Amino acid sequence: MPSPELIRERLARVQEEIGPDVTVVAATKYVSLRDMAALAEAGVQIVGENRAQDLEAKHAEYGDAFRWHFIGHLQSNKVKVVNGICELVHSLDSDSAARRLEVPALLQVNLAGEASKSGVEPEEIPSYLDYDLRGFSTMPPAASTPEQSRAWFARLRELAGQHGLRELSMGTTQDYRVAAEEGATFVRVGSILFRD
Repeated sequence: MPSPELIRERLARVQEEIGPDVTVVAATKYVSLRDMAALAEAGVQIVGENRAQDLEAKHAEYGDAFRWHFIGHLQSNKVKVVNGICELVHSLDSDSAARRLEVPALLQVNLAGEASKSGVEPEEIPSYLDYDLRGFSTMPPAASTPEQSRAWFARLRELAGQHGLRELSMGTTQDYRVAAEEGATFVRVGSILFRD
């Protein structure tokens, strides 16, 4: 794990590149419980966790040091944990989880119809609009260049506009700049902040 000073510099650089209207969510899937302390010292404000059990353990240790988001696949039997800790879920993709969820969510849309990825098909979106949806998220197909993700991000922005939703969680370390250009309001970055 880099020093808190280096993490702070990297975070500032990312924020400068994407502008003040895009929120950086530090994706902490591979950050150990102990190393979370460096993020707190670096001034990281929002962390995104992938697994409910890691979320519980890290929150028990660090509590209000961070604002907590959930960015992994949300199983309905884990919703109770998320309700008690998180301010936003980026990855809602099932009606059973939606019915139990008490915090705002972004609906994960599987734009490319990839069987290996979670998310709802675009035509399923209307059945989720009665829940507390703030917007959409997506993970585009694997790409060799960030530019190849642009069309997927633009499509998600169009869908959000059609449904009157504002928030868009899209873009990772590989393609966050393109995502920001296409209207992301959240980018989820990890290795660009944490790699040694």
